[in-house]
Amino acid sequence: MQPYELDAADRRILRELQQDGALRNDILAERIALTPAPTLRRVRALEAAGVISRYVALVEPERVGLSVRVKVDVRLAAQARDTIDAFSAAVSAMPEVVECMILFGEWDYQLTVVARDVEDYQRFVFDKLSKLPNIATYRSTLIMQVVKQTTVLPI
Repeated sequence: MQPYELDAADRRILRELQQDGALRNDILAERIALTPAPTLRRVRALEAAGVISRYVALVEPERVGLSVRVKVDVRLAAQARDTIDAFSAAVSAMPEVVECMILFGEWDYQLTVVARDVEDYQRFVFDKLSKLPNIATYRSTLIMQVVKQTTVLPI
């Protein structure tokens, strides 16, 4: 997939919308020094091209009772395509898994899991993760403190 050709105005739009995806078009236009109509056309073009994939509300996990975050490294027993697809589908359906990445290297996957407390995470491991087929081993690392977490790309 080829990257979308961004000009200076597109970059300004993306920087602003990454900070506030609910920004009204007239305010956005003012901030990027364009009039509203071309600003809206550019935003719609960025959406149509898949540069802007969606708009979301970022929720603070601690404020909704999810104070435990865990990185889970997973090694599968086999790296066959059907095994990978099945594991990917299974963890994608688990709401506790907020991030899932396939890796190169020693581990096949890295998951980020949120839970209310350590006991809640333990239930997740015993009742869900450990019951998935084809897991050779996994390793959990409790996140002590998040120093930086951003969705803002350096555009």
